Amino acid sequence: MKKITKEVYLKWYEDMLFWRKFEDKLAAVYIQQKVRGFLHLYNGQEAVLAGSLHAMDLTKDRMITAYRNHVQPIGMGVDPKRVMAELYGKVTGTSKGMGGSMHIFSKEHRFYGGHGIVGGQIPLGTGLAFGDKYFKRDSVTLCYMGDGAVRQGSLHESFNLAMLWQLPVVFICENNGYAMGTSVARTSHTTDIWKLGLGYEMPCGPVDGMDPAAVAKEVDKAIERARSGGGPTFLEMKTYRYRGHSMSDAQHYRTKEEVEEYKKIDPITQVKDIIFEKGYASEDEIKEIDKKVKDLVDECEKFAEESDFPPIEQLYDVVYEQENYPFLPHKL
Repeated sequence: MKKITKEVYLKWYEDMLFWRKFEDKLAAVYIQQKVRGFLHLYNGQEAVLAGSLHAMDLTKDRMITAYRNHVQPIGMGVDPKRVMAELYGKVTGTSKGMGGSMHIFSKEHRFYGGHGIVGGQIPLGTGLAFGDKYFKRDSVTLCYMGDGAVRQGSLHESFNLAMLWQLPVVFICENNGYAMGTSVARTSHTTDIWKLGLGYEMPCGPVDGMDPAAVAKEVDKAIERARSGGGPTFLEMKTYRYRGHSMSDAQHYRTKEEVEEYKKIDPITQVKDIIFEKGYASEDEIKEIDKKVKDLVDECEKFAEESDFPPIEQLYDVVYEQENYPFLPHKL
C-alpha cells in the first residue's frame, strides 16, 4: 500500500475542504437559480473519495458513479472551473453545458459519469471492467453506488457476472443511511449491506467511510486483488451526508441532533486534528490552505458566471445521425 505521509494528510485536507466549499458555493448559487434542475451534494462523504484516489493509479484506473458526482471528476483531474460551468449550463462545461449536475463526464480523465438512473451505473462499471479484461489492459474500475441502489436487480446480475468472469472491478456502496429519504432498516432485512457479496463468494466487508486512511487501506487491497487477476470486491463505506438527498429534500426523516452528532466525526475535522497532533502544519499554514481553497472556489464561480451559454446550433451538433440506416426508408 502507498504510504500515508505528511504530504498525503495535507493533500487530503486541502482536497476535501475544496470539495466541501465548492459544493457549498453550488448550494448558494442554486438558491439564486443560477444552477437549475436537481442538485445532489456530497458534504460529509468526502473521505470515501479521498481515500479511494490515494489507492488508485490515475494514469489508468477508471471511476463511475451515480448522480452525486461533482467532486469525483475534480479528484480525477478534471478542471473544477469546467465542472462548475457545466452545472451553470455553460458552453465551457465538461459536456458543453448539455449534461448538467447529474451527468459530469470526462473520457480523458477516465471518469465515466454521472448517471441519473438509480443503479444504472453498476452494469456499466462492470462492462468497463469486462472491456479491460478482454483487451488485456492493466486497469481497474471503481464503481460507486448509494445504499438505495443495492435494491436494484442490476446489482445482482453484475455481481454474478463479475465473479463468473473474475473482472477487475471494485464495487463500493456509499451507505449514508437514508438513500433518498428512507432508512436502510426500513428497506432491507439486513442492515449490513456488505453481506450481499457473500451470496456470490465475493470478497466483501464494511469500512469506516468517515476516515480516508481506512478507506485507502481497504480500496488498495481491493485494487491489487483486481489488478492481479483475483476478481472483484464489494466494500460498504459507512458514511453520512450532512445535506439532504437533493436541494429539495426537507429531511423530515432525521433529526437535527442526529446530523450534529455525525458532524463530530466530520472527515475534514478528523484529518485536521491529525495534522495538528502530528505537527504536520501550524495554524498559519492551515489558514493559508483555507485561503487558497476560497480563492479557487471564487475563480470557479467567476469562470462559470462569465462563460457563455451554448449557441442554439449546438442542439444539432450533438445529435447522432447514421447514414443509410437500414430499418427506415431513405426517402419518405
